[in-house]
Amino acid sequence: MAKIADIALVGVAFIWGATFVVVQSAIEFLPPFMFNGSRFLMAAIPLVVVLFIKSTPIVKRSVLHGIFLGIFLFIGYAFQTLGLLFTTPSKAGFVTGLSVVMVPLFSFVFFKRSPSKEAIMGSSLAAIGLYLLMSGHSQAFNIGDALVFICAFGFALHIIYTDVFTKNTSLLLLTSVQLCTVGILSMGCALIFENPHAVLMNGGLGNKEVMTALLITSLLATLLAFITQTYAQRYTTPSRVAIIFTLEPVFAAICSYLWIGERLGSMAIAGSGLIVIGMLLSEVPILAWILKKMNRNHSVEVK
Repeated sequence: MAKIADIALVGVAFIWGATFVVVQSAIEFLPPFMFNGSRFLMAAIPLVVVLFIKSTPIVKRSVLHGIFLGIFLFIGYAFQTLGLLFTTPSKAGFVTGLSVVMVPLFSFVFFKRSPSKEAIMGSSLAAIGLYLLMSGHSQAFNIGDALVFICAFGFALHIIYTDVFTKNTSLLLLTSVQLCTVGILSMGCALIFENPHAVLMNGGLGNKEVMTALLITSLLATLLAFITQTYAQRYTTPSRVAIIFTLEPVFAAICSYLWIGERLGSMAIAGSGLIVIGMLLSEVPILAWILKKMNRNHSVEVK
């Protein structure tokens, strides 16, 4: 079952990586908060219908846990979508991927699980990689990159607490509540910071590109992806989830290159590579063992 869960999570990473380009195109016509609100509420509706059909008991603890996870998701998607207004899909993908490095660090802060030497080394490599990515990209570091960096905190906390809350609860109820929470918070922010009435008057939701993006992101990148993640984390660990999700920025860069021709310079590619290595190193002890072995052999040769 664990292998099936891992394969399913690879599919989730691909879907999320591919949708960076889709979302960036859509928010040219629909403001970020309104887009996220529409996306998550569209995804939540089928789950709420199933809840009523199955007469699923509404357990207060599960609802509270769902709201808690929904707040983390809202932070992640709000800042990621806002960031895509100013940065590129591939940069957003790699910066979002830093959430993987944050998982062991936050585990220490909130659960007193000491980070390994590998996690510390991985975090350092990822930080260097982020610097190279920003320095070597044709587009310099900007406000969009900073916004996406904030989103990584939300996604890291979501991975950690999903593992905590999925042990003894209704996964259908948990998923439904967190998607509704993101949708409601996003629509609330849209009413405060955006002008939904003007968007509707201008036919923003009627735009073919926007509707296509909403269908793809709500059904695949939200409904299917979060049901899969929530169920899969019963059979795997936060660390394994974090490892698999290192593929997301890789998929984002590939799709960005294929669909909109975004290219990375040599320094940016090197930085991206260091970020991925840092992510993996923070979670896979065998990589640290290989590096130590290589350094040991090199020392022997020098002597």
